[in-house]
Amino acid sequence: MLIARAPVRISFAGGGTDLPAYYGKYGGAVVSTTIDKYFYVFLNVSGDDTMQITSSDYRTFYRHETDTPLLFDGDLSLPRAILNHFGLARGISMFLASEVPPGTGLGSSSTVAVALIKAVTTARGLYLSKQQIAELACYIEIEKLNMPIGKQDQYAAAFGDLNLMQFRTEGVTVEPLRVSPETRRALESNILLFFTGATREASTILSEQKKSSEGNHPEVMAALHAVKAMAFEVKTCLESGDLLGFARLLDLNWQSKKRFASGVSNGFIDDCYETALRNGALGGKVTGAGGGGFLMLYSEPGCQTAVTRALEDKGLRRMDFRFESEGARVLVNAGLRIPASAYATT
Repeated sequence: MLIARAPVRISFAGGGTDLPAYYGKYGGAVVSTTIDKYFYVFLNVSGDDTMQITSSDYRTFYRHETDTPLLFDGDLSLPRAILNHFGLARGISMFLASEVPPGTGLGSSSTVAVALIKAVTTARGLYLSKQQIAELACYIEIEKLNMPIGKQDQYAAAFGDLNLMQFRTEGVTVEPLRVSPETRRALESNILLFFTGATREASTILSEQKKSSEGNHPEVMAALHAVKAMAFEVKTCLESGDLLGFARLLDLNWQSKKRFASGVSNGFIDDCYETALRNGALGGKVTGAGGGGFLMLYSEPGCQTAVTRALEDKGLRRMDFRFESEGARVLVNAGLRIPASAYATT
C-alpha cells in the first residue's frame, strides 16, 4: 500500500488573479497558506484486470474493465483523467478521502489532483519536483478537463506553507514569506474558520468571472487589479508584523471580491459577516470563489468567544486548524510499484 496526502489552503489576498483570463494580460499574485486538513490517497496494486476507485466524500465508486476505454467524464472524472494521463488501465485500487467537504472554498479539487499525482508518480518510481507536480495538476484540470479555474490551489497544495505566488504566461513563481515566529503564531491564533453549512459549485462563479475578464468588464477588472495590489500589501504587513493592517486588507479584499461575479456573496453570508464585525472581528472573507463554504475571519483573542457564539447561533460551525508547511508528501510506502501489466495496451 501507498498513502499520499496534500493539504488544503486558505487564501488571504489576490484570489481570482490566478485565472489565465486575467494573469495572461496583467500577471497575477496571491498570498495563501496551507492548513493541516488533508486529502488522502490510498493506492494498492490489485493484480486483476480491473481498476477501482472509491470516494468517501462523494459516496461513489467506479469500476473500469480493460475491454473499454478509460474515459474521464462523469463520476470521479479527475482521478480517471490522471490515471488516463499516465496510461494506467488495470490492476489498481484507489480509495480517496478528505478531511473537509468538497465545494467549501479551500481548494479541495486541486488538492485531489496534487495528491493523486504524488501517489501515482511515486508508485511509478518517478521523481517530480513540487513545481512539476503543480504544473501537471494545472494541465490536467485546466487543459484536459477544461475546468474554469486558476492555478493557486495546485501550487499551494504541492508546495505547502505561507507564500506569495505570482502568475505569468511564462510560469509561476512561489516565494515563501519571511514572517517572524511570533507573527506566525499570532496570525495562526487569530484566524478563525466557520463552515457556513453550504457547499457550492465554483465553476459557475468562475466562468462568469472568466467571461468578464476576457471582455474587460470595467468593474470586474478594477476589482481584480485591486486584490492583486493587496496581495503585495498583505506580504508587507505580514513580514513587518502589522497584523491590524493585515486584518484591514482582508476586509478590503472581501469588498472587492464581491464585485467579481454574482453569487460571490448572498444575504446570509453578508449578515454573518456583519455579525462577526459587530462582535469584534476586524476583517475577513469567504474562502474560495464564494457563495458558501467557509467564512474566514481575523479576530484577536479577547473577541473570539463572542464571535464564535454569535456565528454558532446562526448555524455556522467553527473548525480548528493549524498552519502546515510540508505540502504534498507520501506518508506510507511499503515498496509499492505499479507493474507493467497495469498499463493500457495500444
